[in-house]
Amino acid sequence: MTLSWTCKKFNDLSLTELYELLQLRSEVFVVEQACAFQDIDGQDMAAYHLLGHTPDGKLAAYARLFDAGIAYEEVSIGRVIVAPKFRRFGLGQELMRQAIAHCEQYFAPQPIKIGAQQYLERFYSSFGFVQCGDMYLEDGIPHIPMRRS
Repeated sequence: MTLSWTCKKFNDLSLTELYELLQLRSEVFVVEQACAFQDIDGQDMAAYHLLGHTPDGKLAAYARLFDAGIAYEEVSIGRVIVAPKFRRFGLGQELMRQAIAHCEQYFAPQPIKIGAQQYLERFYSSFGFVQCGDMYLEDGIPHIPMRRS
């Protein structure tokens, strides 16, 4: 499956794009993961929003990208999601390749940090991320800090 990718600052998102990305984040992070947490955390306005749409316009993949000093001291990627009905097509790998490339484009090549759900450590390791701290619980879900040099 081939997606078309766009990356926009918050103020450049259409209302429809904003609605779609918030709906997808809620579907996955709140409902699917049975986790009551404040997804709208005040950081969206400082992020670039990477959107992967199917040929028929459905939002299939999404991530937030931050310059250094916003979420972490380093550039960072967060809210990495592939919509449930589009999983198993390799879109997670493409999403991460796109996210890393966009970080390098917007923020120049430099280390990238993520707070990864622990069970995805092998997935993120395949992109050069290495655990850089101890496991911690975030909203009851085990996470690990990871860094890509």
